[in-house]
Amino acid sequence: MSKAGGKRRGGGAPTTRRVPAVRVKTAGRRTASSTQWLERQLNDPYVSEAKRLGYRSRAAFKLLQLDDRFHFLKPGGRIVDLGTAPGGWAQVAVARVKAESGRGRVVGIDLLAVDSIPGAALLKGDFLDEAAPAALRQALEGPADVVLSDMAAPTTGHAATDHLRILALAEAAHAFAREVLAPGGAFVAKLFQGGAERTLLEALKRDFASVRHAKPPASRSESAEIYVVALGFRGRNDA
Repeated sequence: MSKAGGKRRGGGAPTTRRVPAVRVKTAGRRTASSTQWLERQLNDPYVSEAKRLGYRSRAAFKLLQLDDRFHFLKPGGRIVDLGTAPGGWAQVAVARVKAESGRGRVVGIDLLAVDSIPGAALLKGDFLDEAAPAALRQALEGPADVVLSDMAAPTTGHAATDHLRILALAEAAHAFAREVLAPGGAFVAKLFQGGAERTLLEALKRDFASVRHAKPPASRSESAEIYVVALGFRGRNDA
């Protein structure tokens, strides 16, 4: 099992020792916003803990915390990871379903190339392309138990626009999930708070036994992101 996998199901607040805050000075061509970003990264315990454990991003802790709460990643499960790069969620999924030992299967796709992850089949491409769903189903080799979507379009700075753009991605992910999930399966997707997601939530409530919102501790408090966790897929009922 990879170092990032570990054996514990933990993933709460990282247990790191308290150190003085790092201050970064604006210098050279660095803008004030990039300086703030760098300072936030240097002082973020999830960033340092991700490096220590071998995760490719701090976002891995978001999935760990969601799964610790809702328990949808089970040994032997087939998992689809939409928006894989840089690979933190795929690492967590591989460890929790034990895909590296051949018990489960993890398939991911992203516009960006992702370095290989033992136990995961990673595709490079646009999930919204017409051919992508078929390629994912072929790599999955059977119905999915969980569809994960951490996809997000580049932010514009305009909250309403960003909300609608990520909502469109979540809706596309849900449509795909309806095609590939086995009965009883789960769907997890990132949204930005904004109020336009009512149609999506109504559709999820028709398709799943339970639909919950969650903001894991690893999600920064200033971020508008929130996750919808839908459990107990009822199976397709197009009527």
